[in-house]
Amino acid sequence: MEKRKQFFKYLYFILAAGLCLMLASRSSFLYPLNNWDDANSYFSVGKGIFNGRMPYRDIFDQKGMYLYFFYGLCYLVSHTTFLGVFIMEIILGALDIAGFYSIISLYGKKCIAFALAPVAFAATVCSRCFWWGGAAEEVCLPFYIWGLYLVTDYFKNKYPGEVMSFKTVFISGILAGMVANIKYTGLGFFFAWMMMVFFSYVAEKEFLKGIKACFVFLFGMFVPFVPWIIYFGVQGALYEWYWGYVYINVFLYSKFDDTGAGLYDKVYNLAKVLYWRIIANWQYFIFVIPGLMFTFFGKGKKLLQRLIGPVLFAFTFLGIFGGGREIPYYSLPLSAFAAFGTCLLAVILEKLLNTNSRTSQTVLTALCLAFSVAFVYTNSMNIPFMKVSKDDFFLFRFRDEVLQTEDPTLLNVGCLDAGLYTLCDIVPSCRWFQTQTLDIDEPENNPYMEQERYVREGLVDYILVRDYIPEFIDDHYQLIDSEDYGWYGYDFTYYLYKKIQ
Repeated sequence: MEKRKQFFKYLYFILAAGLCLMLASRSSFLYPLNNWDDANSYFSVGKGIFNGRMPYRDIFDQKGMYLYFFYGLCYLVSHTTFLGVFIMEIILGALDIAGFYSIISLYGKKCIAFALAPVAFAATVCSRCFWWGGAAEEVCLPFYIWGLYLVTDYFKNKYPGEVMSFKTVFISGILAGMVANIKYTGLGFFFAWMMMVFFSYVAEKEFLKGIKACFVFLFGMFVPFVPWIIYFGVQGALYEWYWGYVYINVFLYSKFDDTGAGLYDKVYNLAKVLYWRIIANWQYFIFVIPGLMFTFFGKGKKLLQRLIGPVLFAFTFLGIFGGGREIPYYSLPLSAFAAFGTCLLAVILEKLLNTNSRTSQTVLTALCLAFSVAFVYTNSMNIPFMKVSKDDFFLFRFRDEVLQTEDPTLLNVGCLDAGLYTLCDIVPSCRWFQTQTLDIDEPENNPYMEQERYVREGLVDYILVRDYIPEFIDDHYQLIDSEDYGWYGYDFTYYLYKKIQ
């Protein structure tokens, strides 16, 4: 009976995630395609892995390996659609909801937590930072939420009085290692996580155990690296892994515009970033802000118990935005803290409602699920894109033109992966298969020089160009189609060139 209950509980989480994502993500079957260049770039690199291409060395993008591996699995489900990505998002979403449920259950009755968990998830996926679906931050989100559950459970139910078990520390280290191998800027959360746990060891007068716990955490964090150490090591490409993921992101991609600014200016700039992130993502910040206050205030709490929520939030924010970039979808990890707002709501509902009967529990669950779906439908910025027909969308016309050539090759110039590699099931043949804004001085690793060579020598069958027309393109290619297209105030012109036979 207990196993059946668990089965139906997680089946419900999958259902709730699927309903919300069906509306919120452009990977859903309700949309003609997911035309987000970032998601298509991940798909192309993942496709490359399962077709013998090594990331960073043979096909370049600068995220972590688990992101590409997961996308590669999605490619195995469907080569030319985002069906696999949508399934992946549902699985990740169900894990998010299960994590929210576990956190809310620490404060309220399980039946109320069961009803409210999809609400927190809906507030996350209909926010602006969710973007078009399939972000690296979305893939990381379950690791944040479950890390938040482990540390919240400890500080609420076991501290003070006992130290955190090494097993829990080790598991959390694994969660951190997964994030490190997807998008390492999210490690601010886990730095604060281990810092606060170490302080709890010190407060319990177990300093040496606290030092051991740090090493246990680091060992757990190391475990997810092992497959990729073997993968790159066997092929003699450990440096390429470091160069493509660490060096590029730390030294070339981060942008510190306030170099030389005083402490006040830096704090002021970060405060402005936080303010605009709150305004843009009010859907989940209406839970985050009161939730953090809820965890801070209260009778009988020790200092660390009060600080755990605000400190983790602050370090997560600093880790994400401390590099100087403010792209909207970066703030998705902050939605994990919406769990605390739903905890507060659970406490309130427990006082106001009688949920002892099965009927009342069912009604509450149905109402919360209906509210979640309606909240997504009325707030997701992606909903208008549902009205776009495949017949009217230019990428499908470009696809049909490209597929007139047997086994075509393609190069994207002037933009990231627009989605044509996906629609045509083309494995990129050029390392710099898309144009990225990376100022690399090394001639052997210069993306612009390599793309220029491919155009000058006519090394691919088709070139998709956005706005910028490469020099020498008329020597080997002719323009066969073009389209004006844009979104959110940005207008572009896409050109499709075919190699002259």
